[in-house]
Amino acid sequence: MADPQQNKQNVIAYYERAFNDHEPEDAVERYLGAKYIQHNPMAPDGADAFIGFVRSYVAQFPQLSIDIKRAIAEGDLVMTHGLLKTSPEDRGTAAADIFRLDENGKILKHWDVVQPVPETSANDNTMF
Repeated sequence: MADPQQNKQNVIAYYERAFNDHEPEDAVERYLGAKYIQHNPMAPDGADAFIGFVRSYVAQFPQLSIDIKRAIAEGDLVMTHGLLKTSPEDRGTAAADIFRLDENGKILKHWDVVQPVPETSANDNTMF
């Protein structure tokens, strides 16, 4: 089994390479397993679907970025909590992503829960 800390580094590198560097093909080549199963009901399975999604999103929002605030690894699972922004002015979306990796540290599955960052809050805490 791959090391959970190495899995965490792989997931962070995958997400940053795809969304911050706008290089989803390279991210897929380096970090995705042979079969990529998507549990987000709005996204199809597979590496090509992920590449197409990122390419389309970047075309629409050229300043797209993800700021991963924290990552947690346990066994073959990695969870990230990040701020996805379409531009520097965007309030952003809080994203909790869960990835399952294989014994070689390659990403096999993805789940996510996203929530827009609101203008006001009932408390003085941030979402991060």
